[in-house]
Amino acid sequence: MKPISIQLYTVRELAKDGNHLDVLQQIANIGYTGVEGSGYGLSDKEFRGVVEDMGMVVSSTWGGIEQDQLQKSIDACGDLGTNYLVVGFWIPEFETLDAIKKTADKINAALPTLQKAGITLCMHNHWMEFESIDGRLKVDYLLEYAPGINLELDIYWCSNFKANKPEEMAAKYRDHVALAHVKDGSQLQGEPMVAVGTGTVDIKSTLANLDDSKLGWHIVELDECATPMMKAVEDSYKYLVGEGISQGRK
Repeated sequence: MKPISIQLYTVRELAKDGNHLDVLQQIANIGYTGVEGSGYGLSDKEFRGVVEDMGMVVSSTWGGIEQDQLQKSIDACGDLGTNYLVVGFWIPEFETLDAIKKTADKINAALPTLQKAGITLCMHNHWMEFESIDGRLKVDYLLEYAPGINLELDIYWCSNFKANKPEEMAAKYRDHVALAHVKDGSQLQGEPMVAVGTGTVDIKSTLANLDDSKLGWHIVELDECATPMMKAVEDSYKYLVGEGISQGRK
């Protein structure tokens, strides 16, 4: 059973206009163990202090891996108190095999420096990494070209709108998954997410198929939601912790 965190992108609208401290406190009151991210006009050290004062930790954070950004990302991880750095790409970086090779080159250039600093680099996926080229998933090419990369497996997007089964993707890539983004919904393109446990993703089987010895966190993320977001955040926690899938503080 892994501790439960939340990607703060989930509550971006609620946290606008200076409401970020109230939103963070609501997340803490629900019982979340960690948060993924930083910001809200605070320095990384200040953000860590606020989060820890509320009884949580920073599970992971996002940052750049270009050579001129690496030290900033390393420093941010240190100030936030996490050793998980997440990076994401977009459609052009996975459009062709040549594009995937260039993406892998960028990763390979950053990995030695990050590994020396004790930081685990994870790639967060969307649907396009789980599309196929010549009968093979694009993510397979990336893992071939950049075998040192870990995955922050988004168990919703990896279905590529029901082209794949999330539980099968979790089993296939379990040796590479260091973080899991947990979300739920219809798995139909253009439709919003729903609270974890109320959609079509087999949450239990999918997370059970990951390797607990490698996996660090279950991280709830809802890009958008068909119901009020904070209620979905709370209902997702109640499902994951109540069903004994994730570990919370309450």
